[in-house]
Amino acid sequence: MSDDVRAIDCVVNIWTPEALVHRPMWRETFLVGKIGADPGLVSGLTLPELIDRMDAAGVERAFLVAVRAGPEHHPTSARIPYEVVADAVSQHPDRLYGLAGVDPTEGMAGVRELERAVTELGFIGAHFYPHWFELPPDHAKMYPFYAKCVELGVPIQMQVGQSLIYAPDRPLRSTGRPIALDAVACDFPELVLVGIHVGIPWTSEMIAMAWKHPNVYIGSDAHSPRYWPPEFVRYIDSYGQDKVIFGTDFPVLDFARTMREIDELGLRPGPRRKLLRDNVARVYGLEL
Repeated sequence: MSDDVRAIDCVVNIWTPEALVHRPMWRETFLVGKIGADPGLVSGLTLPELIDRMDAAGVERAFLVAVRAGPEHHPTSARIPYEVVADAVSQHPDRLYGLAGVDPTEGMAGVRELERAVTELGFIGAHFYPHWFELPPDHAKMYPFYAKCVELGVPIQMQVGQSLIYAPDRPLRSTGRPIALDAVACDFPELVLVGIHVGIPWTSEMIAMAWKHPNVYIGSDAHSPRYWPPEFVRYIDSYGQDKVIFGTDFPVLDFARTMREIDELGLRPGPRRKLLRDNVARVYGLEL
């Protein structure tokens, strides 16, 4: 690292053996074959191993996602129980935070579960995968969840941009166009919205949403910094320096490689620090 800024990673998948029993086996071919992730991670890693990897890369804190990727009981869905993430956070409360995945098909039962995750388990935000439900971010089924996030005072992050084919027998439509955040931000000006995964291939559209709305931010995860669109790098280093937060979507991206590639972008010190640490701390109200 070029200085001593310690990063806060806003999107990390919990990859412990306790969590992997809730993930279907398509993860192996997808992560290694499609994404090119470390094959050694397929079988998982312990929490101490995760913390060691974070330390080696200069990542101080991480948000663990209790993911809801698809409807309950569907054989291709990945759904991590909130308690699995809450237990991990309890073991490293100074390093880890929980994000509650939401399933818009669950209606008010899901809304009550989100409230429980925040008020009882201490989660600091919500997380939504539009493509796994083939519903856009501005669909009516999501509005009760948005209202609850406003009531609880927590941000919600969601994947924007195209989806990939995760399970070969279940291709999913790319329902997360960044422009769909426009209606949500207009209807919920108090709601903090984080469009994760950069918005590729509609990055300029995602930048437009973050520029238009004071309550919309961009997560830089899941796409290697070496291949970020030039307009995204310029945005981070200039007028968007307060609007982008760091993430990896680990194990999609390795902590050390991501930090190294961000250094190679040549960002100015101020915007680099905001990207890696200051913005996410402000957006999520963290006490550092």
